[in-house]
Order: sequence, then structure tokens, then C-alpha cells
Amino acid sequence: MKRNRKDFGLAVLLTLVLGNSFGAAAEPALPKGVSAGPSIEGISQYDLTNGMKVLLFPDSTKPTVTVNLVYGVGSVHENYGETGMAHLLEHLLFKGTPAQSDISGEMKKRGIDFNATTSLDRTNYFSSFPASDDTLAWVLGMEADRMLHSNVAKKDLDTEMTVVRNELEMNENTPVAVLFQRIRSTAFLWHNYGNSTIGARSDVEGVPIDKLQAFYRQWYQPDNAVLIIAGRIEPTQVLALVSADFGKLDKPARTLPRFYTSEPAQDGEREVTVRRAGDMRVVAAAYHIPASTQVDSAPLNVLANVLGHTPSGRLHKALVETKLAAGVGAGGEAMRQPGLLSVIAVLPRDGDAARAEAELLGQVEDLGKRPITQQEVDEAKQRIANAYELYFTDVNAVGLGLSEFQAAGDWRLLFTSRDAIAKVSAEDVNRVAGSYLKSSNRTLGRFVPTDDSQRVEIALAPEAAKVVEGYVGGAGVAAGENFDPSPRNLMARTQTLLLGDGLKVSLLPKKTRGETVVVDASFRFGDEKSIAGRVDAAGLAGAMLMRGTRELSRQQIDQRFEALKTKAVIGGDSQAARMSLNTRKAHLAEALALATEVLRTPVFLESEFEQLRLESVTGMEASRKEPESVASWALARHFDPWPAGHPLHVKTLDESLAALKALKIEDLRSFHRDFYGTANGEIAIVGDFDPVAVKAQLESLFGTWKSPKPYAPIQTRYNNVTAIRESFETPDKPNAILMARSNVSLKTTDADFPALRVANDIFGGGALKSRLADRIRQKEGLSYEVQSSLYPDDSRDGKDDDGSFIIFAIAAPQNMAKVEIAVREELARLVKDGVTAAEVRDMVSGVLTLRQQGRAEDSTVAGMLTDQLFHGRTMEFTAALDAQYKALTVEQVNAAIRKHLKPEALSVYVAGDFAQAPSPSATLAR
Repeated sequence: MKRNRKDFGLAVLLTLVLGNSFGAAAEPALPKGVSAGPSIEGISQYDLTNGMKVLLFPDSTKPTVTVNLVYGVGSVHENYGETGMAHLLEHLLFKGTPAQSDISGEMKKRGIDFNATTSLDRTNYFSSFPASDDTLAWVLGMEADRMLHSNVAKKDLDTEMTVVRNELEMNENTPVAVLFQRIRSTAFLWHNYGNSTIGARSDVEGVPIDKLQAFYRQWYQPDNAVLIIAGRIEPTQVLALVSADFGKLDKPARTLPRFYTSEPAQDGEREVTVRRAGDMRVVAAAYHIPASTQVDSAPLNVLANVLGHTPSGRLHKALVETKLAAGVGAGGEAMRQPGLLSVIAVLPRDGDAARAEAELLGQVEDLGKRPITQQEVDEAKQRIANAYELYFTDVNAVGLGLSEFQAAGDWRLLFTSRDAIAKVSAEDVNRVAGSYLKSSNRTLGRFVPTDDSQRVEIALAPEAAKVVEGYVGGAGVAAGENFDPSPRNLMARTQTLLLGDGLKVSLLPKKTRGETVVVDASFRFGDEKSIAGRVDAAGLAGAMLMRGTRELSRQQIDQRFEALKTKAVIGGDSQAARMSLNTRKAHLAEALALATEVLRTPVFLESEFEQLRLESVTGMEASRKEPESVASWALARHFDPWPAGHPLHVKTLDESLAALKALKIEDLRSFHRDFYGTANGEIAIVGDFDPVAVKAQLESLFGTWKSPKPYAPIQTRYNNVTAIRESFETPDKPNAILMARSNVSLKTTDADFPALRVANDIFGGGALKSRLADRIRQKEGLSYEVQSSLYPDDSRDGKDDDGSFIIFAIAAPQNMAKVEIAVREELARLVKDGVTAAEVRDMVSGVLTLRQQGRAEDSTVAGMLTDQLFHGRTMEFTAALDAQYKALTVEQVNAAIRKHLKPEALSVYVAGDFAQAPSPSATLAR
């Protein structure tokens, strides 16, 4: 009993293909329940009504018989935690049935040469013996018996498991075997071809007997078996025996599961290194290749022979004859699913592995520079044809070899493969070499011998119950008050004050769990004229603030905030510096002081500047071919009303990169010197703190530092933008993007803003539940994420109306056309038919719940307070907006839809790999 090692080298058994044919034999008399199938070159198929197939290959030239029972189950059919189970079960089937207590002993007594093998796609049990009617009858009866009635007992598992484990250990001693296990598991990320047939040690040691029994009952059935009998047999007599033993077995009611996992295309070189005791070095490479039924399988077979043959193969001449390697080889798998073509070089322990590796890969991957010649192809085809013919002279070998072709899908592949190879041309071989032997499709493995093997063994984890037994814990976190987050109570509890003549402050002291405090602040400066031409410097200056002060390094700032148990975010843009602190009552004063130091005394080190610029440039360059970036950048440019030089103008990617690369560190320093100050802005603090002490500290820290450039907001306005549609190719991106936009004249303070907000939420406001989601995700299954968003303008004076309505969706490139159609149809339906009263009722309830839930978070409340300070509002505005939502009618919502949403004004941008996308029909067929 052994695994069938589809390892390197054994594939050179040429997947065992044929050449000769024997004369046609007379058709045998068929027993009841047996029907004749195809017959090719002396091999005939017969089918039983229970689904089992029988192949007979009679040949009287040798007085022997081979019985080979092949089951369509191998390690590829195993589930998580069950690796090695097919092979382990193969061992247990020799442990007997109620009627056959000593199968191995009986075979030995009868002089039968027997064994079994398990591979990725199949398991087979074979017996060879001198032709004997009695022995043949016994073997067939035994096989029919253990097909359904094997004991598969716990006592046998306990003893045989250690035997299989020892087999596993034996293979672990072999460098090439270990290396190819690691290569296979690295080459296959998802498909079970990546698992070794022997399985994981822990699975072999721990598999429960009930799972093994269930696996046996599932796969060991007549409809999943092919019985092959070859040698000196009389077909009529044999079919009668088969019918008597196997024909009585019922066809199972269950349907065999269909496996649908396919390995995605490899997207770059992979490497694995094995360091173990040994006296030789090995370098090997494996490339994904098609399954045996695909047309490229035949030329790949020839290519492997051209590369790996000794002594005329390319690898032998390049590595062995030059003494770079002691031995080489090449072989390709021909299996049911796409497998691997592998090449290998074996070196002495002190060999030059780097040179051998470079030569091996060069010989394989640079064939375009040294194409395979017609003479090489002809010689390889001759060698393969000779192997076929020699193979077919041994009928017993054919009986066994048919296992591999049946595992690949059908025994007749033996002949179609042979015939396909005979037609291969040099052009075919060079084509497949260029198609599959690429570095991006390669998994490289190295075996490095070492006398000091260092492997990290991880001990088994103890049971959690033992770890926590008797644990009592420490002191609990201080509890907060039972706080009412209603707008009325928030307003009543909030203290508002003005520091100096421009710094507005809201303080909301309350008891919180863990004595937490949240600080949210914006400090404003500059106007449209003063920041023109300095926007890029402003962005990097803000990003540099926490990268070092005059007294503290970047690391020290990080360590200091950690010591204060404070999460701090401090940054800035062209018109504001912003500060967010999440800290504790005991550390608030120190955290505020440290944040002030970060704001006032940044050092702007050249080294940190270059790091930040490199990060920014790299990110921008990386976005150049990202569908979302391509689409969003183009959309922003189309809707940009501002002239070049205006602070809000949208540059191209190349313009942005050029501006970023042109910046000097002095540009950042001067922007900070010319603009930064904290005397104008908003600060909100919510949580457990002493308001009296905090007021004094805020005035000391922030109230007197004035910006040299006073703040004035930039006015924005609604623009009616012509609708267009654009499509962008982004090669090798399996996810496409749709972005659509139309401008709307809308302010937060408009009477119909709540109605339009509810309309948008009904239409596309939820990734899982909305009209867009219901159709495109839930019903048609085209997209994981599809949604729409409404952005009203919210200026300080309430006059700006630059609102927008945006739709976003992702999908496979071949589905994007359907997504776009659905988006347009649903928007047209929304405008034409409106929404229902039930939709409005449910959405209003959801919106109010979300707003209420948001006010329960201190960070949200702090953000609301700074926003209200900026706009000159109070929580009365929030309460009034809640009341507007609550009073909404379906008529108001539909009126807002008709007023603001214009399907004909929608600009659509899509980006994806549309050129390489399969057609929808091809996708469905797969």
C-alpha cells in the first residue's frame, strides 16, 4: 500500500500511452444487466446498471491476469482537517470485512502480488496472479465485498495510523520529495492539488473514525468505480463472474458532489526554501499547465521530453555536461484539472546553486531566444512513441496504467493523448513554451542542506477552561453616568464660550466609563487669495506636524502620547489645522500641552520630508492604473469649475506629481510660519474633565496665537455640467468601477434637503438594502457594493449651493454593462414613479435611529459641537432637523426627487479590464 507519487520523474512514465493494436475479438455473450460500451484497440468497456464500468483487455500471450479496481476518489476530495484520509482509508481496506477477516493473508496464500495506491484524483487496488479461474473468482468476490462492507474499525485505525505516519516520516527523509511537497503547496493557493496525498501529520493522527467511515460510504460505491481486468481471460466467463459479484450491488441514491474550485492564474513569482539535513542541493521550478483534456497537453508532453531527456535533452547538456549539476529532469502532469510542469537540477552539497539555478531558469524561460527545433521535436516524439509501443506489449502494465487515464476523466484518453502527440509540431511546442513557461507562472523551490536544522515547533494550546480556571480579575473600569443624548439635554449640559475674538469653545462635562475625554478642534487661517499656489505645501506641512518638534522626535511624540494613554491625530490642510484627542481625565492637561507643542513647533526635518514625499509619490503612481482612481480622477476633472491656479482646481495626476516633486522643505516651513495659528477656530471637549481648569488651559495654550493670514471661506456655487460617459481600460484589474455624478443646487439648510436625503437613502443609501442593492446585488448578483450618496453644500453663511449626487458600484468587467443599465433604469424609475409611503416611513425611522445612535458617541457629539460653532448653530438646529424628518410626507419626498434628480444630467465613468473580460455567456458556462 502506497501513495502514487505524481512527483517529479514518474511523469516520465509518459503518463503511459499506447501504440499497437490487437485484432478485434468476438463480442462476448452479455449477462443480464450488462451492456456493451466502446471498444478500442483490444480494450472493451461494459456497463452495469448500478453505474459501475468494466474494462476487459484479453491477451493470451502471457499466462497472467491483473485485476485493477479504480475508485474516483483521491486526496483532492478531502475536506479541512481530513487531509490524508483517502490514503489512510486505502490502508484500512486491507483490514477485512465480516466475511473476509484476513484479506492480506488470503492473497499471500494464493500467491497473489497485490497492492494499492492513492493519488490526487483516484485510489486503486490491484492484484496480479497466474491465470486461474479460482483465484480470479475469489479476487472479484473479495473486491465486491470490501467495496461496501469493509470494517473500517476504530481498532484498525489506531494501529494503521502509526503505520501511515511512519510512511509519512519515510518520505520526509527524501530531499526531493519534501521539496516538491512544499513547491506544490506554494503553487496551489486554493485547489486541493496543493495538498500532499499523505496528508498533514496532525490530520493523520487525529481523524475521527466516524469521518473516515462517512468518507468510505460516500465514495466507495459501484457508480464511482471502474474495474479493469487484463491478461489471459475469457470475456464471457469474466463478465458472468463480474455480474454475479458486482451486479447485485445497488446503485446508491446519493449524487456524488461536484467540485468547482479552480486555481486562479498565478500573478507573480513564488519561492520556497527547505533547509534540512542532507548531502545534496536541489533547485526545482514548477509551472501551471492545462489539464490532460486540453489541446496544449500534448505539446507540453513533448516539451518536457525535449527538456528533460538524458543524454540529449536541453537541461542535461546545459547543466550536467557543464558540471553545474549531477542530474536533471523535466516532467509534466496530465490530470483531470490543471497541474504542473516541473524541472529539476540536483547538485552536490558544495555545488554552485546560484549558477545552476540561473542556468535552469534560463533554459526553461528563455526558449524564445533559442527555439525548440523540428529535429528535437521529432526525436522526442519518437522516444514517446517507442514508449507507447513498448508499454502496450505488456498487457498487465496496461491494466494498471489505465488507472491514470481514468482518473483524468476517461480511459480512452490513453489513445487520444497518443494520437495528439503524434501530430505535435515544433511550432506547437514553442507556442506552449512561450505561453506557460513564464516567470510570473513559476514556483521556485530550493533544498538547502544543513547540519544545523532549526525548526520552530509550536506546542499545542492548552484548553481555555484550564487557563481561566479560578481567575478573578482586577478592578473594574470606572462607570459613567446614565446620560441622555437628546438634543435638548446635550444643549442644556453644554457650556459655550469665546476665547479672544475668534476661538469658539464648547465644553460638555459628564461622567464617562473609564473617565474618557474627547477633544475635537479646528484652527482656521487663510483665504482664497493667500493660499493660491500654496495648496501642495499646505497638505504636506499638515502631514509633517507629528513627525518631530524642536524638542521631540517623531518616535518620542508617539511614545509620549502612548504614555499619556492618548490617541492623537494632528494634521492640517490649506485652510485649517485639525486636532483630535481621545484621552483620560488624568492625562487631558498634558495631552493638550503636547498637542500644542506639535502644532506650534514642528521641526520639518529634511529626512522625514523625503520619506513623506516618497510615500506620497509611490501612492500616486500606484493609483495610475487603479480603476477607482482613474474613474474618480476623471470625474473630478469633468466637474471642476475652477481655473488653473485656483485653490480648488483639480490637477491631473501628472500635474500633481510634478508639483509634489518640485516642493522644497522650505515651502513647508514657510507655509507653517505664514499661516498657522490657533486664535481662530472651534474646540469641543466632551467627557470627564474639570471645565474650570480646562477653560484656563485652553486660553493659555490657544487663545493668543494668531495667524498672520486671517481666515475667510472660499465661496462655492452650483454649476450645471453637461452629462458625458467615458470608459477607461485598466489592464489586469479583475474588478471594474462605475462612478456617476450629477450636480444639484442644494444646501443643508434648504427645506427640501431632508426629503432628498431620505429619497437618496431609499434609492441607494445602503449597500445591502436599497433599490440599487435590491436589484443589482440581491436579485441579479452583479455587485458586492453599489450605493448612492447625496452631498449638500454647507457653507458658513448658508449661501453656497454646490451640492452633488453620486453613484458608485463595483463589478466584474464583463458585468459592468448590466450594472450601468440597472443604475440608469432604477434612477429613471425613481424619478418617474417616485417612492411609496411605506418606503418613506421605514427610511425616516431608520434615519432618526441612526441620528440618535450617533449622539450616543462622544466623538460624534464633539464633531457636532465644532460644526455648530463654525456655523453659528446650536442643538436646536439638530432638534429641528429631527422634527423635519419625522414630519416628512411621501409627497414632499417625491417633489424633491422631481426637482433635483435629473437622469439625463448623470455623467457616468467606468474603468476596468474590459478588453480581457470574458463574455457573460462564457462566464455563466464556466
